[in-house]
Amino acid sequence: MVTPGKNNGRELQEKGRQIRLLLTDCDGVLTDGSVYYSERGEEMKRFSVRDGMGAERLRKLANVEVGIVTGEVSLSLQRRAEKLGITELYLGARDKLSVLDDISERRNLKLEQIAYIGDDTNDVEVMKRVGLSACPADATRFAKEVVDYVCENRGGYGAFRDLAEFIIATKKDCAASPGRKEVQG
Repeated sequence: MVTPGKNNGRELQEKGRQIRLLLTDCDGVLTDGSVYYSERGEEMKRFSVRDGMGAERLRKLANVEVGIVTGEVSLSLQRRAEKLGITELYLGARDKLSVLDDISERRNLKLEQIAYIGDDTNDVEVMKRVGLSACPADATRFAKEVVDYVCENRGGYGAFRDLAEFIIATKKDCAASPGRKEVQG
């Protein structure tokens, strides 16, 4: 379930129908933002298997690919992306707008066909440029002020899955509506 941000339900549905790629930040979206260190300094992150299922369902049911764009460099995130079959992985991305432009151009996608979910100030400019923007329920106010909608769940606890299921539902609604065509890229 999502809560509309700056757009009403009909506008959100239209935006969702156009999405062909969902990009996500990591910390605060795929994780709860916590980082764990052992005595040996090994970093660990907690990921939700429900979010992972969301990525798989997006691919299979809506033909939407998933990518990760994060300022962090994390071996655990790299392993998680490999397990989920995510090939668009950008670690250490300091300029997320440049990454967005590169992905858009390389994949021949219009910005309206890309969704992004983030949680903090370093995501805001990307959120303003994509076709559909979202944030977890516990995102900063900076993110909440610019997104199309706010997910029901917190980061690391199903926010990504909320957005994935919303996009899947818009694609199914479009396919089920007589006389309507799904937007193709």
